[in-house]
Amino acid sequence: MLTVDDIAIEWNAFTLGGVSFDVSEGEYFVLLGASGVGKTVLLEAIAGLTDTSKGRVQLDGKNITEDSIQSRGFGFVYQDQALFPHLTVSANIAYGLKAHRVPRAEIQVRVSELAEAVGIEGLLARYPETLSGGQAQRVALARALAPKPRCLLLDEPLSALDTAARGSMRGLLRKLHRDGQTVIHVTHDYEEAISLATRVAIMEAGKIVQVGTPAAVFQHPKSEFVARFVGIHNFFKGELCYPEDSPGSMAEFSTGAMTFSLLTDAPPGPGAMTLRSEDITLSSKRPEGSARNTFLGTVRDVAPARLGIEVVVDMGVEMAALVTESAVDQLGLAPGTQVWTSFKATAGKFLED
Repeated sequence: MLTVDDIAIEWNAFTLGGVSFDVSEGEYFVLLGASGVGKTVLLEAIAGLTDTSKGRVQLDGKNITEDSIQSRGFGFVYQDQALFPHLTVSANIAYGLKAHRVPRAEIQVRVSELAEAVGIEGLLARYPETLSGGQAQRVALARALAPKPRCLLLDEPLSALDTAARGSMRGLLRKLHRDGQTVIHVTHDYEEAISLATRVAIMEAGKIVQVGTPAAVFQHPKSEFVARFVGIHNFFKGELCYPEDSPGSMAEFSTGAMTFSLLTDAPPGPGAMTLRSEDITLSSKRPEGSARNTFLGTVRDVAPARLGIEVVVDMGVEMAALVTESAVDQLGLAPGTQVWTSFKATAGKFLED
């Protein structure tokens, strides 16, 4: 459906360079990255709001790079909604339809349908200043959907909402996607991305550094930046070797003074190992289980995390484990405590350089 081909934008000191990706019909594609990497600028270039210095935007094989905003058939929703303050909710939703000279009777039907679809039937006579953030975002979404856009472009649509409104909007966006709407969604929140996306593109310093399903990006990050960004705290640079010189058998990964056992079929050589915090087990006594990697270390930090308690253990390298609050109490974990750290050889993932 949509192809972004080698797009480049130069604006003051900012450069967006050589960005390329495809979005299929009916896909929910998320552009994910930290603030300032160029996500919004890229979205505006797709919409026709920002000029490009190089590259093309194609829709169904047709070059639309120079086409007007109106002729592209996209809907755009900004983080701050950008509703017209002097118009009622009903008039805001109808705005694009009137611009396209849709008959009044059809406009009334469409506005009513959209109001019901996004859950704002009782707000049509109100003005934007009387709405909550979640209500205003639903109005903005309905306005963008009114002309039946081929692709819906969302710029941080949930970031200004409270927790309850954010959850409700996620459900609404998933429903729109299930109904066949193609979406390109910009966010800095990985949890938001994995709850919505069919594919994600990770952006760093004005470039896309990895594209894939949320699960693939999380399980196989291609760089330390991607690993850190998606919440993998254990990332170690080092060297992979096979003691029996036989790839496919148990490998050894060396980083600094530490050596870990890994079950992988990757070729020997330099690279990095990632390890999810939840795949690490902590115990007060040396475990008797099947884990090939067992080390005695010293707790350096204990801090609350979203899904539990993160415990950083120094055992030659610092490794972050995710445990429950009850485990912290049972093991008496605190800075300075000695603890056994273990993980299975299948838990570590090796990334080739």
